[in-house]
Amino acid sequence: MKENIDERAVELANYIIENKSTVRATAQKFGISKSTVHKDLTERLYYADRSLFYRVKELLEFNKSQRHIRGVLATRKKFKGE
Repeated sequence: MKENIDERAVELANYIIENKSTVRATAQKFGISKSTVHKDLTERLYYADRSLFYRVKELLEFNKSQRHIRGVLATRKKFKGE
């Protein structure tokens, strides 16, 4: 079972890097919860593949810094009826 979790963490990390995806979009693509994706990428990946972990960590920090901008755009789109 442990191997499957580690493999899933690596697969999620590769997807998020290749597509510059967010945790939410990745969770939706793989049909799992955001919490699972976040836990896999921030905790489990560290032990499975450290170099990949640091690359994902950098992308997650970038997404976090841009989160407020995406929120404003989504709200604007919602209220303009687009």
